[in-house]
Amino acid sequence: MLPKKFYERDPEEVARDLLGKVLVRKIRDERLSGMIVETEAYYGLGDPASRAFDGMKNFNKLMWCEPGRAFIYNVHKYWMFNVVAHEPGDVGAVLIRAVEPLEGIETMKRNRGISKDLEIFNLTNGPGKFTVAFGIDRTLNGVCLTSENSPIIIVDNRTRFQVSSSRRIGVKADLNRDLRFYVEGNRFVSKK
Repeated sequence: MLPKKFYERDPEEVARDLLGKVLVRKIRDERLSGMIVETEAYYGLGDPASRAFDGMKNFNKLMWCEPGRAFIYNVHKYWMFNVVAHEPGDVGAVLIRAVEPLEGIETMKRNRGISKDLEIFNLTNGPGKFTVAFGIDRTLNGVCLTSENSPIIIVDNRTRFQVSSSRRIGVKADLNRDLRFYVEGNRFVSKK
């Protein structure tokens, strides 16, 4: 599993470096896993698209906590899974936008309530689809991703690929730079 030090960096660096890593979700005796193929970096008070833009509130206080924890919030009835990532004294998180399913695909389909005929790339190609497929909800908010006993961990993976970047998706007010990263050519990326 990735150590806490991995997350104690600038969110942009962490977002780029999470690509290709494998997110593992343990549910009872089952293991669901997927390779992270799309991420977005978010900062603190100076980032108009960030949950932290208006300062610390009860719902976003995890963005100020120690890096390496899950930060989960709701948007349009879907849970968004973020990893708290920032340098000491800063604020930030990385949104996991899409994963390529590896293990537990039948369970992911059941969780999504879809038929076996669905094109596999539609299973987890978006932040809401991913969290539903992996059974991620608010009950996992704040879990430590660097603990062996955690229901969610992220592990290293030595896959080679080309990284592309763009502006963040669905953001009205944004910083003037690319903070969305994705694996070029991967069919599980939500938007090309």
